[in-house]
Amino acid sequence: MKVIQPNCRVQFQAQDIDFIIQVLGPRIGSAECLVKLLADEECRDLILDDEALLHALLERGGCLKVSTRFYFYVLVRQAFRRANVRERAVADYVAEVLSEFARAERARCVIPGTANPLDYFFEMLAALRDADDRTAFSIRVHIGNYSLFLSGVFPERIRFRAEARGFPGLSYYEGLGRTHYRMASDHRLAQRYELASILNTLAERFETTRLALNDISERLFVIGDANLSLDSLAGSKPGGTA
Repeated sequence: MKVIQPNCRVQFQAQDIDFIIQVLGPRIGSAECLVKLLADEECRDLILDDEALLHALLERGGCLKVSTRFYFYVLVRQAFRRANVRERAVADYVAEVLSEFARAERARCVIPGTANPLDYFFEMLAALRDADDRTAFSIRVHIGNYSLFLSGVFPERIRFRAEARGFPGLSYYEGLGRTHYRMASDHRLAQRYELASILNTLAERFETTRLALNDISERLFVIGDANLSLDSLAGSKPGGTA
């Protein structure tokens, strides 16, 4: 199972550089100059924090010619800044989660050696009972990521299913995500992958980050197949049992 890393800021594509030049223009200079600036971490982060990039992403019609990583990072970073979640690595990590989970197959929990992916939370929780140390870490991180993804991007659908069909509400996702992010942050592999601080922040501020994603989900981006996501929303039995 892939361990997601905060890599959006280091995976620029040519169209991202073209977009930055189009928006920021004379302040940046040529493509060659921009590439040199982006190679410097401090300069890169200051450029990406420019709100003109956010406004351009929101206001330009048609199909945006930027990578999904660039798109999600700029949106998430600005939303998190407004929510006072200042750590760039946290925004980068969540943007990478969105970029991965935008492809439906990447949102599935795939355990090496098993025949079928785990699509539901109760399956993931059951798998933890017999999982080895590394697999348990991966499952806990996935549960945290998936809880944040679903509750951040599809809050209204979760509310509808909770009210109409007795499925778990947003508090279920918050509790599940917070718990497993915290447990994953304490794991030795979190230190190895340099994720301990990020996972701990997401555990401590799960509701804040979830609300920041809620604020932009309907207005700013559409992720994946809505029907597929709706079908696998709760991953638990009606009434909230796992």
